[in-house]
Amino acid sequence: MSTARFTEEFKLEAVKQITQHQRPVAEVAKRLGVSTHSLYVWVKRYGKSAQQREQDSAEAIELRRLRSEVKRLTEERDILKKAAAYFARESG
Repeated sequence: MSTARFTEEFKLEAVKQITQHQRPVAEVAKRLGVSTHSLYVWVKRYGKSAQQREQDSAEAIELRRLRSEVKRLTEERDILKKAAAYFARESG
């Protein structure tokens, strides 16, 4: 079974029919002779505007930075807890 190759323009037009014209994926798939799975992949890849993709990327970077900071602060807190317990035993 061979796989059909579609141009970027074809894919973008298919996505546009789903996202902008609010047509059901199954209807567009049947009309264009494309699997619904392919359409869902294309919508995921091409469905967002460049500005939205850039914003998502910036948010992902910020999320990674914040997770890293939370990890570092958690480690610092744990070290300080252990130190406080140690000094409480020493002085007590």
